[in-house]
Amino acid sequence: MSITDRDKWNERYRTGAYRARAHPTQLLADWLPTLPRGRALDVACGAGRNALHLAEHGYSVDAVDISSVALDRARASARERGLTVNWFEMDLEATIPTDAHYDLIVMVRYTHPTLVAELVGLLNDGGYLVCEEHLSTTREVVGPTNARFRMRPNELLGLATGLRIIYYHEGLAVDPDGRPAALAQLVGCRGSAGF
Repeated sequence: MSITDRDKWNERYRTGAYRARAHPTQLLADWLPTLPRGRALDVACGAGRNALHLAEHGYSVDAVDISSVALDRARASARERGLTVNWFEMDLEATIPTDAHYDLIVMVRYTHPTLVAELVGLLNDGGYLVCEEHLSTTREVVGPTNARFRMRPNELLGLATGLRIIYYHEGLAVDPDGRPAALAQLVGCRGSAGF
C-alpha cells in the first residue's frame, strides 16, 4: 500500500468509520469453539474487533494493520476490557516480517490474494486459517465497488493450497447491521490435525 492508502484508512477511522463494528465476524464466532487454542494472528485487524474477541477467549494475539488511527482505537478498547494484544502497524502489501508461527490466523475482508499462501506458511501443524473476503457480484451489497478488491468465484478456494478445507461457502449474507454482503468464506487446517 502507498502512503496515500495509509492516509485514506487513517482518515476513515479518524472520522468514525466502523465504530459500530465491535462484534467479531460471524464466521469466527461460529467456528471458535472448534478451533485450537494458542497463538493467533489477526491480519488487517482494523480497530481490533476479531483480535479482542480472540484475546477474550484465551489466545495470545498478534494483530497487524496499516492504520495507526485504527490501532490506537484498538489499543484503547483492549485497555478498557483489560485485554492484552500485541498491535503492529505494518503495510500488508509487503511481506509480513515474522518468524512466528500460529495456531490460528484470521483475515477478514482484506483482499490480498498472494498473502493467503504466505499466511498458510505461518501456520503450525494443525493450525487453522479463517478467511472471509468480499465476493464479486452484480447485487447491491456492502463493501468495495472496485472488482480488484473482491474475490472471483472459487478464487479464495484456489488460493488455499496446502490446507485441508474444513468449510467453504460463497454467497449472500446479512451483516449484523442488516446490510447485505457477498462473501467468500473459508476455514482450512494445515497438516494432519482435525477437529
